Amino acid sequence: MRFDNTVSLVYTVFDKLLCGVLLRAALAESSADRYRIENGRAKAAMNYSVEESLAAWNANAEFWDGCMGDESNDFHRETVRPKVTELLNPERGDFILDIACGNGNYSAYMAQRGARVVAFDYSEKMIELAQKRQSRLSGLIEFVTADAASAESLLLLKRDRPYTKAVSNMAVMDIADVTFLFSAVNKLLEKDGAFVFATQHPCFVTLTDKYMTPHAYLGEAIAGQPVKQCYYHRSMQDIFNLCFDNGFVIDGFYEECYKENEIPAVIIVRARKCR
Repeated sequence: MRFDNTVSLVYTVFDKLLCGVLLRAALAESSADRYRIENGRAKAAMNYSVEESLAAWNANAEFWDGCMGDESNDFHRETVRPKVTELLNPERGDFILDIACGNGNYSAYMAQRGARVVAFDYSEKMIELAQKRQSRLSGLIEFVTADAASAESLLLLKRDRPYTKAVSNMAVMDIADVTFLFSAVNKLLEKDGAFVFATQHPCFVTLTDKYMTPHAYLGEAIAGQPVKQCYYHRSMQDIFNLCFDNGFVIDGFYEECYKENEIPAVIIVRARKCR
């Protein structure tokens, strides 16, 4: 769906918001493999620190790499990747920043389409595994450890030319403070550059009884992972305003469902640099 009609966008978003309270429980039950709740409830984690989050991802890194393998799991292949790729359109000559790259599978996908990629993750263990798994493409992908919640760390990702595009697959909800990320991406992109990000649907996936108030909670993204991770909930308006406040317009948007489910699990946004 393109944003050719602003009124249509507003109606669509608020319709989803009104339905969200009633449908969150249904999504939690039908998408248990992706969003699992211990004893039917997510544990509150309002004071979960960045350091604890890093420790969790380092602990989960080998498990995640094993589950994703070379092709990623079906959730990423079928629900996330198709529309992210449609909005991003990675192609030969692109210079792309891959944010929270995990084991580097999407970085490799972009490199195979001819793009040059700088890919980073906060977990040094995950970067180590990405470098090993994607070693055949080392000439096209530079893997870096960086903190998406630190302006200083992010601006160190500047290279010899501006990035043409930036992408983040299912990571915005894992970052404690994304204000620095959106601001830094705007600075790192070329004029009219695109930032495409996929994140869990804030109307239907948050596993608590709050929507408008930003908050955090512990959850499990892949059943059986060693340590629960922290999710950071932001409302739809908070996510959109992050774009607008940091010099972007939104010119592409999708809501995607997992398999036959009619309730969307993911939003995919294309934010275009306008200033």
